[in-house]
Amino acid sequence: MKHISTFANTVLAAILILIVLTTWLPGFTAHAATPTPEPQSTEESANVCNTSRTVQVSGTAVVNVSPDRALIQLGVQSNGKSPKEVQSRNASTISRVMKAIKALDIEVKDISTSQYVIEPLYEDYDSLHIKGYRIYNVISITLREVNKTSDVIALAFEKGANQVVNVEFYTSELRRYRDQAREMAMKAASEKAGALAQTAGADTGCVLYISENSWSYFNGWNWWYKGNNQNLWTQNAVQNAAQPSSESPSSADSPVSMGQISIRAEVSATFGLK
Repeated sequence: MKHISTFANTVLAAILILIVLTTWLPGFTAHAATPTPEPQSTEESANVCNTSRTVQVSGTAVVNVSPDRALIQLGVQSNGKSPKEVQSRNASTISRVMKAIKALDIEVKDISTSQYVIEPLYEDYDSLHIKGYRIYNVISITLREVNKTSDVIALAFEKGANQVVNVEFYTSELRRYRDQAREMAMKAASEKAGALAQTAGADTGCVLYISENSWSYFNGWNWWYKGNNQNLWTQNAVQNAAQPSSESPSSADSPVSMGQISIRAEVSATFGLK
Protein backbone atom coordinates (compact mmCIF):
# COMPACT_ATOMS: atom_id res chain seq x y z
CA MET A 1 0.00 0.00 0.00
CA LYS A 2 2.92 2.27 0.80
CA HIS A 3 4.28 1.80 -2.76
CA ILE A 4 0.89 2.60 -4.26
CA SER A 5 0.62 5.78 -2.20
CA THR A 6 4.13 6.89 -3.21
CA PHE A 7 3.36 6.25 -6.87
CA ALA A 8 0.12 8.25 -6.64
CA ASN A 9 1.92 11.16 -5.00
CA THR A 10 4.57 11.08 -7.72
CA VAL A 11 1.94 11.13 -10.50
CA LEU A 12 0.07 13.98 -8.81
CA ALA A 13 3.28 16.03 -8.45
CA ALA A 14 4.10 15.45 -12.14
CA ILE A 15 0.63 16.63 -13.16
CA LEU A 16 0.97 19.81 -11.05
CA ILE A 17 4.40 20.57 -12.56
CA LEU A 18 2.98 20.07 -16.09
CA ILE A 19 0.10 22.47 -15.37
CA VAL A 20 2.48 25.13 -14.05
CA LEU A 21 4.77 24.82 -17.06
CA THR A 22 1.84 25.00 -19.53
CA THR A 23 0.54 28.21 -17.93
CA TRP A 24 3.83 30.08 -17.38
CA LEU A 25 6.04 28.99 -20.27
CA PRO A 26 4.13 30.71 -23.23
CA GLY A 27 4.26 34.06 -21.41
CA PHE A 28 7.93 33.62 -20.77
CA THR A 29 8.55 32.67 -24.42
CA ALA A 30 6.58 35.66 -25.74
CA HIS A 31 8.39 37.98 -23.35
CA ALA A 32 11.75 36.59 -24.38
CA ALA A 33 10.86 36.89 -28.10
CA THR A 34 9.88 40.58 -27.83
CA PRO A 35 12.85 42.60 -29.10
CA THR A 36 14.14 45.40 -26.95
CA PRO A 37 13.37 48.75 -28.67
CA GLU A 38 16.46 50.40 -29.99
CA PRO A 39 17.11 53.99 -29.00
CA GLN A 40 15.98 56.51 -31.66
CA SER A 41 18.78 58.00 -33.69
CA THR A 42 19.59 61.70 -33.44
CA GLU A 43 18.59 62.27 -37.08
CA GLU A 44 15.17 60.61 -36.59
CA SER A 45 14.56 62.62 -33.44
CA ALA A 46 15.31 65.83 -35.31
CA ASN A 47 12.66 65.01 -37.96
CA VAL A 48 9.90 64.41 -35.42
CA CYS A 49 7.27 67.13 -35.71
CA ASN A 50 7.16 69.32 -32.63
CA THR A 51 3.63 70.65 -32.19
CA SER A 52 4.44 72.68 -29.09
CA ARG A 53 6.64 75.21 -30.95
CA THR A 54 5.26 76.60 -34.20
CA VAL A 55 5.47 79.51 -36.61
CA GLN A 56 2.43 80.73 -38.57
CA VAL A 57 2.91 82.52 -41.92
CA SER A 58 1.07 83.43 -45.11
CA GLY A 59 2.28 83.62 -48.67
CA THR A 60 0.73 85.35 -51.67
CA ALA A 61 1.55 85.18 -55.37
CA VAL A 62 0.09 86.71 -58.53
CA VAL A 63 0.37 85.54 -62.12
CA ASN A 64 -0.60 88.17 -64.69
CA VAL A 65 -2.03 86.60 -67.85
CA SER A 66 -3.11 88.04 -71.19
CA PRO A 67 -6.74 86.96 -71.75
CA ASP A 68 -7.65 84.62 -74.59
CA ARG A 69 -11.44 84.78 -74.14
CA ALA A 70 -13.99 87.59 -73.90
CA LEU A 71 -17.60 87.50 -72.75
CA ILE A 72 -19.76 90.29 -74.14
CA GLN A 73 -23.33 90.82 -72.97
CA LEU A 74 -25.37 93.14 -75.18
CA GLY A 75 -28.91 94.28 -74.52
CA VAL A 76 -31.74 95.08 -76.91
CA GLN A 77 -34.48 97.09 -75.22
CA SER A 78 -37.74 97.53 -77.16
CA ASN A 79 -41.00 99.37 -76.41
CA GLY A 80 -44.46 98.82 -77.89
CA LYS A 81 -48.16 99.39 -77.33
CA SER A 82 -48.97 95.70 -76.98
CA PRO A 83 -47.05 92.54 -76.01
CA LYS A 84 -47.27 91.26 -79.60
CA GLU A 85 -45.95 94.51 -81.05
CA VAL A 86 -43.02 94.82 -78.66
CA GLN A 87 -42.15 91.14 -79.10
CA SER A 88 -42.13 91.43 -82.88
CA ARG A 89 -40.01 94.58 -82.76
CA ASN A 90 -37.51 93.06 -80.35
CA ALA A 91 -37.25 89.79 -82.28
CA SER A 92 -36.55 91.68 -85.50
CA THR A 93 -33.74 93.68 -83.89
CA ILE A 94 -32.20 90.63 -82.21
CA SER A 95 -32.27 88.78 -85.53
CA ARG A 96 -30.32 91.59 -87.25
CA VAL A 97 -27.79 91.74 -84.43
CA MET A 98 -27.17 87.99 -84.37
CA LYS A 99 -26.90 87.76 -88.15
CA ALA A 100 -24.24 90.50 -88.15
CA ILE A 101 -22.30 88.84 -85.32
CA LYS A 102 -22.31 85.46 -87.05
CA ALA A 103 -20.84 87.18 -90.12
CA LEU A 104 -17.71 87.85 -88.04
CA ASP A 105 -17.05 84.07 -87.97
CA ILE A 106 -18.51 83.61 -84.50
CA GLU A 107 -20.13 80.21 -84.08
CA VAL A 108 -23.78 79.80 -83.09
CA LYS A 109 -22.79 77.83 -79.96
CA ASP A 110 -20.99 80.93 -78.69
CA ILE A 111 -24.13 83.11 -78.85
CA SER A 112 -26.94 82.65 -76.34
CA THR A 113 -29.80 84.51 -74.67
CA SER A 114 -28.92 85.18 -71.03
CA GLN A 115 -31.92 87.31 -70.08
CA TYR A 116 -35.40 87.96 -71.47
CA VAL A 117 -37.86 90.11 -69.51
CA ILE A 118 -41.17 91.65 -70.63
CA GLU A 119 -42.92 94.12 -68.35
CA PRO A 120 -45.82 96.58 -68.52
CA LEU A 121 -45.30 100.35 -68.59
CA TYR A 122 -47.70 102.39 -66.46
CA GLU A 123 -48.82 105.99 -66.91
CA ASP A 124 -47.10 106.96 -63.65
CA TYR A 125 -45.90 105.42 -60.41
CA ASP A 126 -49.34 105.29 -58.72
CA SER A 127 -51.36 104.44 -61.80
CA LEU A 128 -52.59 100.99 -62.78
CA HIS A 129 -53.24 102.10 -66.35
CA ILE A 130 -50.87 100.33 -68.76
CA LYS A 131 -49.65 102.53 -71.60
CA GLY A 132 -47.36 99.98 -73.22
CA TYR A 133 -44.83 97.17 -72.77
CA ARG A 134 -41.05 96.86 -72.68
CA ILE A 135 -38.74 93.95 -73.39
CA TYR A 136 -35.21 93.56 -72.02
CA ASN A 137 -33.36 91.00 -74.11
CA VAL A 138 -29.71 90.28 -73.31
CA ILE A 139 -27.50 88.09 -75.49
CA SER A 140 -24.15 86.70 -74.39
CA ILE A 141 -21.32 86.30 -76.90
CA THR A 142 -18.18 84.30 -76.19
CA LEU A 143 -15.24 85.50 -78.25
CA ARG A 144 -12.31 83.19 -78.86
CA GLU A 145 -10.52 85.99 -80.69
CA VAL A 146 -10.45 88.77 -78.12
CA ASN A 147 -9.14 91.35 -80.61
CA LYS A 148 -12.66 91.34 -82.17
CA THR A 149 -14.28 92.76 -79.03
CA SER A 150 -14.57 96.36 -80.26
CA ASP A 151 -15.78 95.26 -83.71
CA VAL A 152 -18.54 93.08 -82.24
CA ILE A 153 -19.84 95.87 -79.99
CA ALA A 154 -19.77 98.50 -82.75
CA LEU A 155 -21.48 96.22 -85.28
CA ALA A 156 -24.16 95.16 -82.78
CA PHE A 157 -25.05 98.81 -82.09
CA GLU A 158 -25.24 99.52 -85.81
CA LYS A 159 -27.85 96.74 -86.11
CA GLY A 160 -30.02 97.90 -83.22
CA ALA A 161 -28.46 96.85 -79.90
CA ASN A 162 -28.75 99.70 -77.40
CA GLN A 163 -27.09 98.42 -74.21
CA VAL A 164 -23.65 97.10 -73.22
CA VAL A 165 -24.46 95.07 -70.12
CA ASN A 166 -21.02 93.61 -69.48
CA VAL A 167 -17.61 93.00 -71.09
CA GLU A 168 -15.42 90.53 -69.27
CA PHE A 169 -12.04 89.05 -70.24
CA TYR A 170 -10.78 85.72 -68.96
CA THR A 171 -8.38 82.88 -69.71
CA SER A 172 -9.31 79.39 -70.82
CA GLU A 173 -6.32 78.04 -68.84
CA LEU A 174 -7.32 79.32 -65.43
CA ARG A 175 -6.53 75.98 -63.74
CA ARG A 176 -3.00 75.99 -65.11
CA TYR A 177 -2.19 79.52 -63.95
CA ARG A 178 -3.96 79.08 -60.62
CA ASP A 179 -1.86 76.00 -59.87
CA GLN A 180 1.21 78.01 -60.80
CA ALA A 181 0.22 80.86 -58.48
CA ARG A 182 -0.59 78.40 -55.68
CA GLU A 183 2.84 76.78 -55.98
CA MET A 184 4.53 80.18 -55.85
CA ALA A 185 2.47 81.20 -52.82
CA MET A 186 3.37 78.04 -50.91
CA LYS A 187 7.04 78.52 -51.72
CA ALA A 188 6.81 82.10 -50.49
CA ALA A 189 5.21 80.97 -47.22
CA SER A 190 7.87 78.31 -46.70
CA GLU A 191 10.68 80.81 -47.31
CA LYS A 192 9.08 83.30 -44.93
CA ALA A 193 8.73 80.63 -42.21
CA GLY A 194 12.39 79.65 -42.62
CA ALA A 195 13.55 83.25 -42.35
CA LEU A 196 11.48 83.87 -39.21
CA ALA A 197 12.65 80.63 -37.60
CA GLN A 198 16.31 81.40 -38.25
CA THR A 199 15.89 84.85 -36.73
CA ALA A 200 14.60 83.15 -33.58
CA GLY A 201 17.47 80.64 -33.57
CA ALA A 202 15.43 77.66 -34.78
CA ASP A 203 14.68 75.69 -37.94
CA THR A 204 11.36 74.77 -39.53
CA GLY A 205 10.16 71.20 -39.36
CA CYS A 206 7.07 69.60 -40.83
CA VAL A 207 3.95 71.43 -41.99
CA LEU A 208 1.15 71.18 -39.43
CA TYR A 209 -1.60 73.14 -41.17
CA ILE A 210 -2.32 74.65 -44.61
CA SER A 211 -5.28 76.70 -45.83
CA GLU A 212 -5.68 78.31 -49.25
CA ASN A 213 -7.70 81.08 -50.81
CA SER A 214 -7.48 81.78 -54.55
CA TRP A 215 -9.29 84.18 -56.85
CA SER A 216 -8.77 86.17 -60.02
CA TYR A 217 -9.83 89.56 -61.28
CA PHE A 218 -9.51 91.77 -64.32
CA ASN A 219 -6.47 94.00 -63.89
CA GLY A 220 -6.70 96.25 -66.94
CA TRP A 221 -9.03 99.14 -66.08
CA ASN A 222 -9.51 97.83 -62.55
CA TRP A 223 -10.56 100.83 -60.47
CA TRP A 224 -10.26 99.03 -57.15
CA TYR A 225 -6.47 98.76 -57.31
CA LYS A 226 -5.89 101.73 -59.57
CA GLY A 227 -3.10 103.92 -58.23
CA ASN A 228 -1.84 101.30 -55.77
CA ASN A 229 1.52 99.58 -55.91
CA GLN A 230 0.70 95.99 -56.80
CA ASN A 231 3.92 94.71 -55.19
CA LEU A 232 2.72 95.85 -51.76
CA TRP A 233 -0.38 93.72 -51.50
CA THR A 234 1.11 90.65 -53.22
CA GLN A 235 3.62 90.29 -50.35
CA ASN A 236 6.05 87.98 -52.08
CA ALA A 237 5.79 87.22 -55.78
CA VAL A 238 4.45 88.63 -59.03
CA GLN A 239 4.96 86.91 -62.35
CA ASN A 240 3.88 87.91 -65.84
CA ALA A 241 2.95 84.93 -67.99
CA ALA A 242 4.01 85.11 -71.62
CA GLN A 243 1.33 86.30 -74.02
CA PRO A 244 0.24 83.62 -76.51
CA SER A 245 1.91 84.25 -79.85
CA SER A 246 -1.34 83.58 -81.73
CA GLU A 247 -3.14 86.43 -80.01
CA SER A 248 -2.61 89.97 -81.21
CA PRO A 249 -2.96 92.72 -78.59
CA SER A 250 -5.71 95.28 -78.94
CA SER A 251 -4.72 98.31 -80.98
CA ALA A 252 -3.95 101.63 -79.31
CA ASP A 253 -7.04 103.30 -80.82
CA SER A 254 -9.43 100.56 -79.66
CA PRO A 255 -12.05 101.74 -77.13
CA VAL A 256 -11.74 98.44 -75.26
CA SER A 257 -8.46 97.66 -73.49
CA MET A 258 -7.92 94.01 -72.56
CA GLY A 259 -5.15 94.61 -70.05
CA GLN A 260 -4.25 91.48 -68.08
CA ILE A 261 -6.01 89.05 -65.80
CA SER A 262 -4.36 88.76 -62.40
CA ILE A 263 -4.67 85.26 -60.96
CA ARG A 264 -3.87 85.42 -57.27
CA ALA A 265 -3.30 82.66 -54.74
CA GLU A 266 -2.87 83.04 -51.01
CA VAL A 267 -1.98 80.35 -48.50
CA SER A 268 -1.66 80.27 -44.71
CA ALA A 269 0.59 77.63 -43.18
CA THR A 270 1.78 76.55 -39.76
CA PHE A 271 5.22 74.94 -39.45
CA GLY A 272 6.61 73.05 -36.47
CA LEU A 273 9.95 74.24 -35.15
CA LYS A 274 12.95 72.06 -34.38
